[in-house]
Order: sequence, then structure tokens, then C-alpha cells
Amino acid sequence: MKKLSYQTLREQNYDGYLLPEAPERVLQFGEGNFLRAFVDYFIDILNEKTGFQSKVVLCQPIAPGLADLINEQEGLYTLYLRGFQNGQKVNQKRVISCVSRCLNPYKDYEEVLACAENPDLRYIACNTTEAGIVYDPSCQFTDSPASSYPAKLTQFLYRRFQKFGTETGKGFVVLACELIDNNGKELEKCVLNYAAQWNLGEDFSNWIRRENLFCSTLVDRIVTGYPRAEADEINKENGYIDQLIDTGEIFGFWVIEGPQSLKKELPFEEAGLPVLITDDHKPYKQRKVRILNGAHTSFVLGAYLAGQDIVRDCMEDEVIQKFMNKTIYEEIIPTLTLPKEELEEFAASVTERFRNPFIDHALLSISLNSTSKWKARVMPSLKGYLKETGKLPSCITASFAFYIAFFRGEKLTEDGLVGMRNGTEYMIKDDQAVLDFFFAHRNDSAKDLAHTVCTNEQFWGEDLSKLDGFEAEVCRYLEEIEEKGAYEVMRECLAS
Repeated sequence: MKKLSYQTLREQNYDGYLLPEAPERVLQFGEGNFLRAFVDYFIDILNEKTGFQSKVVLCQPIAPGLADLINEQEGLYTLYLRGFQNGQKVNQKRVISCVSRCLNPYKDYEEVLACAENPDLRYIACNTTEAGIVYDPSCQFTDSPASSYPAKLTQFLYRRFQKFGTETGKGFVVLACELIDNNGKELEKCVLNYAAQWNLGEDFSNWIRRENLFCSTLVDRIVTGYPRAEADEINKENGYIDQLIDTGEIFGFWVIEGPQSLKKELPFEEAGLPVLITDDHKPYKQRKVRILNGAHTSFVLGAYLAGQDIVRDCMEDEVIQKFMNKTIYEEIIPTLTLPKEELEEFAASVTERFRNPFIDHALLSISLNSTSKWKARVMPSLKGYLKETGKLPSCITASFAFYIAFFRGEKLTEDGLVGMRNGTEYMIKDDQAVLDFFFAHRNDSAKDLAHTVCTNEQFWGEDLSKLDGFEAEVCRYLEEIEEKGAYEVMRECLAS
């Protein structure tokens, strides 16, 4: 079989949408699975539906990357979006053609900087992982390239300023997709720090602020990447070899914080895409963290102790699914600020996402770093519910007991803390301080363990035993888990 290329598709009389030629109007730092299944997918749809007519030039952010493979396939790759949508099983295939090429800054950094001199370039998208947006003062202006992403971006912006600094409208709309709070604003701070550190001048710093828009965004799509086990079969079915096949869930949602004028520049709404441009992305981030991530964190440890291993299977168990739904609809949604109808619509999509037949999402994978996850994702709902109603939320309180029971390890190893489920070992993974703590208290009674966990201010930032009745209820649930099992505790919560 031939490799995927425009010529190969022409020979096959491919009748899907393709954009062989267009100006490079988007620079993307990051060439991995997520951005190609999310940002590039949306731009590809924009091109087809609205005549956006934009190519994306990719830049691999670290030395090992996909540049050679992407260029061999002329930027083309096959994307499969799969899952449940409106109760129906969906498997959408699309050849993405918005990518023009991929640059490797570690081979030819000048080629990357030269893109700054392209007058058509208007947008910069990035996802360089949570560790990518960081100010590293060891980076120098003369580095080729600088090691940190914000330093590279500063070098790139300075080249743009040198070329077009006297013209208005030649700055960039920067769309930061990293999973940190206020990602766009944090990126802008780093850039301004480098501009000052490198003495690039007040005119340049003012140009950054005046002509460039750093948008904080929220991204939401599970991307499963290259389907290694299915790749040969997929290539045979397609009649071409694609070494960059990408897969993700059908659900996708992108919230971009920026002025309403962006809606004309980026006509996502016109294209019917799930992209929201708003002046405040925070309520939507809160919705995702508290409902989607909070649901995960609040039920998976109990479900694992009850004998389940995969999220999808949990959705087929009536008790576990009802426990999750009660947590979301009765205990989390009442604490959020967006309209109830919007929150419930999002919650319904969560159940469909968790039922995705194409994703084997292991509960043990989700259990990684559960301590910080419970604090960030579930604790705000606990406190919010208590404040709103004056009562403890039964499912959320039980979830804390599930957390403690799950972390009752028996031996500490280099790989983690070893727990036991029905006579079989499982690995508990978290920060070393967390593992050391639970190992030190492995022989505590339920009452003593509940107390020492609730009062551990290093974990929670406060003493949770001060929440009226919380410690006593956690202790009761923990004793019941040890006596009857996690499944029966979930069933009890449904009756309360």
C-alpha cells in the first residue's frame, strides 16, 4: 500500500473535504495527538464550512517529535472521533487537511522564526503540557532555540515586532490550551518577564500588550491517540498507510476567553462547532472540574473496591451509575453558578462519555494522585453543599471514605503502596508523602484513621474535622465499607 498523500487520495477518488493549498494563518506549538484531534479538527471544519482558508504550520516543542512523519504525509492524517452521541454509537472518520507542514526547531530554528515574517499569520495555538508554561530565567535571547516554550514564543514575537512593529493589526491571537489555571494570562506574564530580562525595550513590551491577545481557554476532549492494536486493520480498510492515525471521543468543547469581536475572526458558531467565546471562562472550567472530573474522583475508588475495573462497565451497573448521578445532580450541580439547564445538559453528556465503547478507561489509571484530585475536584462541592443546605452530602461524604479505604495499603514498594482487593494486590500511586502517611497508619482503627486523615491540613489545606459532623460520618461509612463492602455503602447512599 502507498503512504497517505494527496496523490494517493486522488488515485482513490476520495470524495471527502480536502484543502491542498491555503495561506499559513495559524502557528501551532505542539504536534501531538491532542492538538491534532482538537484544534486542528476545529480549523479543518472552519475551512470546510466557512471558507476560513487557513493552513496550520506546526512546530514540535521538544527535540523528539513527529515532524518527519507529518511532512512525509504532507500534513495529512486520518482522525476517528468515536463514542455515544444522543444515545447512538458513533464512529466518524475524517482526513484532516489543514496542516501544511511541521517544523523542528532543534534542526532549523531559523525556519521557525521566519514564520514571524509571514504577513498572513494571525493565530498561535499551543499545548506544551502543564509544565510548558513556565518562566525559566536560565533561558537567553541568543539561545537557538530557547529551552522553554514561553522563551521561544518571546523570540518569535520579537522577530514579528522587528518586521511589523509599526503596523497595527499584525500582532497575534494566542490560544493557550495547557491544563493550568488562566493559561493565556500566565503565558503572557512569562513572555513579558523574558522581554524585561532580555532588555528588549519598552516599545516591544508595549507592543506585546497592545497588539497581541493572550486568550485563556478551557479544552475538553479525551484523545486516545494512535490506535496501535487497530492500525493495521484501519490502514487495510482505508487502502493507504497512515502512521499518524489519531482517535478521540466524539464529545468536544472549547471555551475561549476573549472579546466578542473574536466571533467574527473565528466563526466557530457559524460552522456549528462546540466552541464558546466568552468574557469569562472560569464558570465553564468549574463545571468541567466539578462535574466531569469530580464525578470520576468521587465514584471510581469505591467502584474499584466493589470489583469494577473499567469506567464503561461501571455505567452498566445500576447501583454505581445511580450513585454517580445522585452525586452529580443532587450534590454537585446545586453548588454551581451556571444555569441549571446547562449544567444538567453537560451532566447528561458525561454519562454518555463514560459509556464510550471505544475507550477502556481503567479505574486504577484514574486513581493516580487521588489526594490532590479530591481536594481540587470534590472538596469545593462538599463545602458548597454544606454552605447551601447546612447538611452533609451523603455521596460525597461516602466518596471520602472510599478514598481512605482504597489507600489502606499493606506494604510500601518503589512502585507505590500495595493494597488488597478480594485477595488480589493493586498498586496505589500518589505523592510519596501521601504514601508514607497511609503506610504509617495502616494498622489504625477506622475511627483513628478517619480522624488522622480528616485533620491532615497538609493534604487539604484545612482541618476537615471542623466541618460539622463530617468526621463522624466518614468514620461510620469507613466502618461499613470494612464490614459490608463499598457496593453496599453506595446502595445505602441511594436510599438516604
